[in-house]
Amino acid sequence: MLDTHKAVRQIDPVWGRITEEAETAVAEQPLMGGLIHACILHHKTLDKALSYRIAAKLCSNEMSMVILREVVDGAYEAEPALVEAARADLMAVYDRDPACHRLLQPILYFKGYQAVQAYRVGHWLWQQGDWDLAYFFQMRISEIFGVDIHPAARIGKGIMIDHAHSIVIGETAVVGDNVSMLHSVTLGGTGKEEEDRHPKIEDGVLIGAGAKVLGNIKVGHCSRIAAGSVVLQESPPCKTVAGVPAKIVGEAGCDQPSVSMNQVLGGGKPQ
Repeated sequence: MLDTHKAVRQIDPVWGRITEEAETAVAEQPLMGGLIHACILHHKTLDKALSYRIAAKLCSNEMSMVILREVVDGAYEAEPALVEAARADLMAVYDRDPACHRLLQPILYFKGYQAVQAYRVGHWLWQQGDWDLAYFFQMRISEIFGVDIHPAARIGKGIMIDHAHSIVIGETAVVGDNVSMLHSVTLGGTGKEEEDRHPKIEDGVLIGAGAKVLGNIKVGHCSRIAAGSVVLQESPPCKTVAGVPAKIVGEAGCDQPSVSMNQVLGGGKPQ
């Protein structure tokens, strides 16, 4: 068994690092041993650890952990891109969140990361036409994490949702790659209209805490939306928008605002 784990680590250095961090964490705090063994050290690959973690979080009296884990395992086997996206999201959180010091943390503790991975399975179910099970995933993700993402919404990879409290992403919303958002963000509609009615967020956008983007409008790539803003009109690429209603107040300040995470207006440095 030990030789198998070493072989896996050589093939998958990311998973190898996660398991090494897990072993260190158990050695430093034995009281965490049960959780860390169950979530990390009992598994040979990242996808198996994620399926266990998602199932453990979403299970209830209405659907058992065993059934949910079979669903997640089936999704990962059928669509390897789900695991690739999970890896990209993991690295995004590690690179952009100054409170993330180990790859272990998002898997065990960060509800934004956990919610996005559960959403990805729900979205895959939606694409298969398994709508009721997809809705069940949406319901449980909202109940457990406070993150309400419609399973039909399309979200790219390299996503970070920091703090992940009161996040709402509507049915026809599209979020590109390498997007970062903070808590209390809404990507919503403007009324009871049907069809395509939610925002389209292009690659590399940074959405500040409490921002609302409403309607079928486009936010151009590598833009910044200031905290507390209400965006009702399209925003061109590489700009900063702020206010209620939001207006263009300047350039984005860098070529990758979602990576720099600089939310200070006027080109200043974050404190």
